[in-house]
Amino acid sequence: MKRALITGITGQDGSYLADFLLGKGYEVHGIIRRASTFNTARIDHLYQDPHVHGVRLFLHYGDLADSVHLVKLLYSLQPDEIYHLGAQSHVRVSFEIPEYTADVTGIGTIRILEAVREAGVKPRFYQASSSEMFGKVQEVPQTEKTPFWPRSPYGVAKVFSYWATVNYRESYGLHASNGILFNHESPRRGETFVTRKISRSVARIKCGLDKELYLGNLEARRDWGYAPEYVQGMWLMLQQDRPDDYILATNETHSVREFVELAFDRVGLDWKEFVKHDQRYERPAEVDLLIGDATKAKKMLSWEPQVKFEELVRIMVDADLALIESQHETAKSE
Repeated sequence: MKRALITGITGQDGSYLADFLLGKGYEVHGIIRRASTFNTARIDHLYQDPHVHGVRLFLHYGDLADSVHLVKLLYSLQPDEIYHLGAQSHVRVSFEIPEYTADVTGIGTIRILEAVREAGVKPRFYQASSSEMFGKVQEVPQTEKTPFWPRSPYGVAKVFSYWATVNYRESYGLHASNGILFNHESPRRGETFVTRKISRSVARIKCGLDKELYLGNLEARRDWGYAPEYVQGMWLMLQQDRPDDYILATNETHSVREFVELAFDRVGLDWKEFVKHDQRYERPAEVDLLIGDATKAKKMLSWEPQVKFEELVRIMVDADLALIESQHETAKSE
């Protein structure tokens, strides 16, 4: 039985990856931060029916700022694969807490790479890199050879982590790969990220719970895919004989405005009646256009996205509608 360690297991990608790896027969370990409230909602379903996977999911308290604990944990677990997804991952928030973002999202990667060396283990390592590294894009579409020009503290920290991963691969012979993932969304997306903010607000407006949705730049264009498909790409990278760096993307770009239009259309409403602009959601430096070329991943990993933009919007809006209706029924019965 292979053993995998996931940082950021309670996030969108971490939870889908845990689902996927357990389905593959892995023993899965995750690092979570200590909090005064429960923060495991995205993976709680994995414990509800122990007959599905058996007892093969284990959570450990830890923090990417605590290198000593990381060494001890890796020495104890001896993982076959490490998926490093943990980060301060909100781009707009990174402008408000740049030092913390640099420490956790950037230096945190060095800490876990050093922990691998100090513990004397030889796992295959996946680094969650980001399309935000391209920032002020130097070519369209973006490939693995496109120069980086990050436009946020988050993007800068991810560039640091990317090159740290390459450096440790070349310096110490680690099987370490970067997955340069373009935007990938799902019903498990955090509620402060723009796609989930839109789908959740659309559902609440449709149900009469809200009257307005405040957004920033509607013209920003992104390459949006479906998160469960992207975690499969992460796994495929670590199954290769040689480590390498890969883009995962749909090779389509759509604006925030298009997402809004489709989301409101899904519930039969005119978005212009409900969407308002709020300057607070604008970034100091905007990334105007992202579109990725995943030709290398298709050729080398046989990976190709199936869920495209329109279906993604439909999945998210329908899920939030079902969630709010379920909450409403629960409230009525109490």
